[in-house]
Amino acid sequence: MALINRVRNIIVNPKEEWKLISAESSPGPSLIFSYLFPLALAASIATFIGFSFLTFGFSVGTGFALVTAIIMLVQLLVTVYVNAFVTDALAPSFSSEKNLGKSIQLVVYAATPAYVGAILNIIPAIGSLGTLAGSIYSIYLFYLGIPILKKTPPEKAVGYLIAIIVVMIIVFWIIRSILWRLVFPTYYIGYQGIGNF
Repeated sequence: MALINRVRNIIVNPKEEWKLISAESSPGPSLIFSYLFPLALAASIATFIGFSFLTFGFSVGTGFALVTAIIMLVQLLVTVYVNAFVTDALAPSFSSEKNLGKSIQLVVYAATPAYVGAILNIIPAIGSLGTLAGSIYSIYLFYLGIPILKKTPPEKAVGYLIAIIVVMIIVFWIIRSILWRLVFPTYYIGYQGIGNF
């Protein structure tokens, strides 16, 4: 219930929710597994169901859909953790407070709409729109949360946000590329191509 309330509040009333989050103790890495893992798992399961059973006009097969969902889950969790470290490392450059716990809170909670939007992958035709809309709103949440959690001066908040976004995009694609290259070479050998999944 607490998770659902936090998800709702950070999306519906983010300014007030960031103030509450700032006053909370920083749970560190455990926050990723207690809060973000259920959301990432839901998004991955939705992706598996959507790709396996609800695709229109083509079939990727359950094997490919399952591997895709697993890669998505790992990628979401690893990306957030790496991005929290990067956000904290960049803090001094923007006159912000260097505090890994607060950086984890910022990255985890700001990512909420993106993860909720990814659940729409259960309907492939609108999944991309849900992910895109959620990601855009996540950027807005970052913008609101940076001055509160990282004590960033208002005049440096936009620059800090841009730096974080650029690094996040790079990290996302690097991790995605590594995971796909690690998994699919052996997967192809066993199944002789996606068409036979």
